[in-house]
Amino acid sequence: MSKLALDVPAKGGFNFDLCRRNDMLGKKGANPPSFRKTGTTIVGIVFQDGVILGADTRATEGPIVCDKNCEKIHYMAPNIYCCGAGTAADTEAVTDMVSSQLQLHRYHTGRESRVVTALTLLKKHLFNYQGHVQAALVLGGVDCTGPHLHTIYPHGSTDTLPFATMGSGSLAAMAIFESKYKEGMNRDDGIKLVTEAICSGVFNDLGSGSNVDVCVITKGHKEYLRNHLAPNPRTYVSERSYSFPKKIEVLSTKITPLKEKDGVTEAGEPMEE
Repeated sequence: MSKLALDVPAKGGFNFDLCRRNDMLGKKGANPPSFRKTGTTIVGIVFQDGVILGADTRATEGPIVCDKNCEKIHYMAPNIYCCGAGTAADTEAVTDMVSSQLQLHRYHTGRESRVVTALTLLKKHLFNYQGHVQAALVLGGVDCTGPHLHTIYPHGSTDTLPFATMGSGSLAAMAIFESKYKEGMNRDDGIKLVTEAICSGVFNDLGSGSNVDVCVITKGHKEYLRNHLAPNPRTYVSERSYSFPKKIEVLSTKITPLKEKDGVTEAGEPMEE
């Protein structure tokens, strides 16, 4: 081995080559892609018998509402569900991938999936992509160790909380939880609180809207309440009829004849506006 190779110190853990490349591209006029604003309100609470998850049903493409009744509560296992916020394709792909891994694990062990197993698979995948997979998740479920509620951020960090909110409407929903949440709530009070928190995000965040989905998970049972509440029903005006005139009056007519010159037909003088 040459002496030059021995004298060069090894590179550290950080590589800033791409930073210099991006700076060079910016000086040449290449604009980097910008982040797109996403909108969602997802929540979860722990009550006396299990976990309750909630989500709105509006999907947006920038400033456009592309779907008014989408599903944001994703199946992970019979006893585990996950709410997704951020890029819809990322949340769908990540939850489907981990759900299949949990299914294979149940086939291999013959045991019920644990919430911490789903949490570990999700956060490891997101951490590997350093936030480029834009999926913010609220994971909830009940296993042999009891009810669990976790939040997973796009960079892979996690929290374990008795109540949690994520998405662009999370601040409005958190205001409801912090003022009204109590430990040991029963099922009906928990569903009412989750619904109120989602409605707070729906009415205070432009990226959230339409209906409220709720999922109640208890030991050995789950109940998915699709469109549990519809605070913004779609209205159709069927009584109103539009009538248009069958004939349109012609105010003036001007005909410009074509001139033939050297075998080529040319238009005459330009028409006046």
